[in-house]
Formats: sequence, C-alpha cells, structure tokens
Amino acid sequence: MMQTAALSKAPIIASHSAARALCDVSRNMDDEQLLALKNTGGVLQVVAYDGFVKKTKPDSPERIAALVAARKEFNLPEPTGPSQRARFHSALKALSDERRMEYEKDLAEIDKQYPGDPPANLKDFVDHINYAVKLIGIDHVGISSDFDGGGGVIGWNDVGETFNVTLELARHGYTEEQIEKLWSGNLLRVMDEVRRIARELQK
Repeated sequence: MMQTAALSKAPIIASHSAARALCDVSRNMDDEQLLALKNTGGVLQVVAYDGFVKKTKPDSPERIAALVAARKEFNLPEPTGPSQRARFHSALKALSDERRMEYEKDLAEIDKQYPGDPPANLKDFVDHINYAVKLIGIDHVGISSDFDGGGGVIGWNDVGETFNVTLELARHGYTEEQIEKLWSGNLLRVMDEVRRIARELQK
C-alpha cells in the first residue's frame, strides 16, 4: 500500500478498511498508511464490518453451547464466516415475525444468563470515522458497507437500516455538507480525478 501511494499519479482509495489504532487487524490502516493515502488525495472508505470495527472477546463455553442450541432450535445456520453470516441473516429474516420474536427472547435470556462481549455497534463504527476525520480530514473519509460479504454492525445490519448511520453522524455534530461528503462526495471526487489523470496519461 505504501509503495502504491508513493508511485501512483492518481488518488488511491481503501475501499474496505478502518482505523488500526482502534481495532488492530491487518485489513485496517495504521496512521502512517492513512496519512500516505491522504497525500495522494485519496479516500478511506470506513467499512461497517464488525470484525474490522471491534475485536470482541471470545464467548465462554457455556454461552457458545447455549447459542448453538438456540440456532438449532430455530433451524438457523452457524454464522462462522462471512458467507455463512450472510446466510444466517437471510434465514433469520425468513422466519415468521412470531418465530423471530421467540428467537430474540431466547437470545435475551442467554445474554442475561451468559453475558458476552457486546458486538460492534453503530457508535463503534462512527468512532472509526471520527478517528480518521480527525487524522486526515473530512475530505479523505467515506463510508462503505459489506453486506454481500457478511458485514454489518448492530444498528446497520442491512440497507434498510442505512438512515441510522446518518442519524448517528448528525448526533456526533457532522453537518449536512460533511455527511454528503462521507456518503458519496469524496469517493465521487476521487473517481473523477482518477479518470482525468488516466485520460492525460493515455495521450
């Protein structure tokens, strides 16, 4: 990535990353990488993939057993990887409202009896946006989902919950103009600039 930033004549993007300072996983970008990306005029698309937003502590054996039993009872697949998680969410949505409420009631009882580390939520996600905006500026940060890859955080698990992100950004003091930049403006600017430079290089 650093070599790309040094060699590229056009802005670069990181389409599915977050801030490594807040969640130390290899797909996330450290401060040096973020600053190098900014220097190209590029944009970081902060991704709402819970594993990149927060490293949760492992569940206890008792909690794992209770969750497996609950999923079996409702014929839900094990969400062990990105594609399996997407299948799990599809299967959950396919349940009748009554069955889904029963499942959620079982989950609440499991959470009460065997509490686990809460999964990544919308606030955790926006914390990454805040961090990047503070470090590299509002013009170099965007928003990315990863629903086809099993992504999502509590509060933004599918496209139907997208407005929640805008609401959370507004709660953090972002203006309408800044939110527009985060949602699409910055990425569209980079794409236009890349096309312009590509045309020049092809002359």
